[in-house]
Amino acid sequence: MRAAYLSAPINALLDGLYEGTATVADILREGDLGLGTFEDLDGEMVVLDGRAWQVDNHGQAREVDGTARTPFACVAPFHADTIDQVPTGTGIEDAVTGLIPSPNMLYAIRIQGVFEGLRVRSVPRQEAYTPLVEVAKQQATFDFPEAEGTLCGFWTPAFLHSVAVPGCHLHFLDAARERGGHLLSGRIRVASIALMHLPRLNMALPMTLDFLTADLGRDSQAELGVIEKEG
Repeated sequence: MRAAYLSAPINALLDGLYEGTATVADILREGDLGLGTFEDLDGEMVVLDGRAWQVDNHGQAREVDGTARTPFACVAPFHADTIDQVPTGTGIEDAVTGLIPSPNMLYAIRIQGVFEGLRVRSVPRQEAYTPLVEVAKQQATFDFPEAEGTLCGFWTPAFLHSVAVPGCHLHFLDAARERGGHLLSGRIRVASIALMHLPRLNMALPMTLDFLTADLGRDSQAELGVIEKEG
């Protein structure tokens, strides 16, 4: 089915709800490509080829089993509709934006190749209820002058900003499956960009007291602009 799956809305994460409400096994039943985080915001999640990796706050990646838990993940069963290449030196987000047919559609993205000037980040494990915008101030960043690997994630329309991260949201895993993180910036040296359009979005609403009593009506766009981008 052409559908993305969200384990919870992004606004819950912004509000500091870091309890794992789904397992990695749950997530992998819904899709084989995607991203997210782990219980207590313990690192970045990369889902690639039906397997999941955790990138810690030192930038080290390790594969996790199905029992690991997540408060937020987004996945899709990936089958490329289009595969394109762009000129060397093109910014990664610029490359994706230039290939998106419509800003009002959701797309799964897989970019495989060699990148330059790559900057990624991860975050340390957190106590519950610390707002994500505050956690972002503790992020650790990692620079790769040149790196081979895969970026995976989603392009999400702006009107879904309370549900998922709007625009281009990508996580990186190197070819050795040893390093990675949340993409902040970088350029393409040589890579294939595969896109899949997703006309459906399925989302779980966690049945926890914290979620059911939280005030999630906030306007998340300004906070996400700080959290998701460099600086």
